[in-house]
Amino acid sequence: MSKIQGESKLSFFEATGIIVGHGVGAGFLAVPALAARNSLREILLILCFCYLFNLLLHLVIAELSYNNGGAQFISCFDRELFSGKFKKIFTWIAFALLGLSVLMNVSSFLTGAATAFERWFGLDQRLGMLLFYVFGAGVVFFGMKLVGICEKYAVAAMVLVMAVLFVFTLTRRTEALPLAFGGGKNALALLSVVSFSLSAVMSTPQVVKGLEGDVRRIRLSIAAGLAINAALILLVTITTLLGVGAANVSEDGALVDLSHRLGGWVSIVGYVFSLLALATSFWANTLNLRDIVHEQTRWNEKLSWLCASLPCLLLALFAGASFVRFTLFASAVQVVTGIGVIVAYWFSRKRVGKSELVGRFGKLPWLIFVLLCTLLATAGSFMG
Repeated sequence: MSKIQGESKLSFFEATGIIVGHGVGAGFLAVPALAARNSLREILLILCFCYLFNLLLHLVIAELSYNNGGAQFISCFDRELFSGKFKKIFTWIAFALLGLSVLMNVSSFLTGAATAFERWFGLDQRLGMLLFYVFGAGVVFFGMKLVGICEKYAVAAMVLVMAVLFVFTLTRRTEALPLAFGGGKNALALLSVVSFSLSAVMSTPQVVKGLEGDVRRIRLSIAAGLAINAALILLVTITTLLGVGAANVSEDGALVDLSHRLGGWVSIVGYVFSLLALATSFWANTLNLRDIVHEQTRWNEKLSWLCASLPCLLLALFAGASFVRFTLFASAVQVVTGIGVIVAYWFSRKRVGKSELVGRFGKLPWLIFVLLCTLLATAGSFMG
């Protein structure tokens, strides 16, 4: 296959930063609450298991995009999955559903950032949304290269923040880590939130384009990005359990619990980490949505950027409390998308006749395994 020409060429660390930045989000801070209901052994086993099957899933997505010149999901579905006289109708339905799902996710980042600004600076919610939108969407306006650079430094800052918190926690009186098995339901719920926190599927085509189809660097970038995400999950979880204790971990979020236990300055660090996490996810998802709009409509990238980012702001400003109800819809769309990716990859692999990225792990038994793992993680999200 000829060299893939992307919008901008990314360095290895910029591409890796996009993978990490997409995955880091609210899910990270929810992991300790579920980890507290499981033993340390289950925590480590589930984290390793989720890393391995997510690695295979992301490589499958990368190869699907690679086989289609670095395209996003909708273009891949159009070329590999849909056919017949209803092909265009199916493509536009997929575009509408997937676009709406990403739009809801990006809107949630705006509302989350507004809450952080309100608690930290006392800013009005809508003013906080506008401020975060200008900062976040402004980065995406200048394109993939600036997003990659910002993701790289934001990820480094988040790792530094968590390292400081971990070291500070060790200097105080620590609590015992949980050792008792919490049962199958708690393990399944933990698997779900860890899998969600590792997911960067929508940003994988950005890595394929940004690294210009370099198979070795694509594979290493995805593996490294997911590994950094897994390490951050473990660091956040162990820090919270040591600092707060399994019995005292609440559903308010890891950094809220640490702030109450370790002192007021930790809340400032928590706000910094939260805003960085929201910013990295906002950049990655808005860039993905911009490219989806661009590929489907053929509008120029600036107009596609406006159509991708502005509706997110409007939804966040005017949806109100009912916005929370949209999250189940977004999750359902992502599950359907995951199934579509596996089927589209199978057709793509047969068409191309070889596998550059996945190799023998892209054969049917492994694809079924990844699909079952994805469905299992989805089922875990409905655990009480």
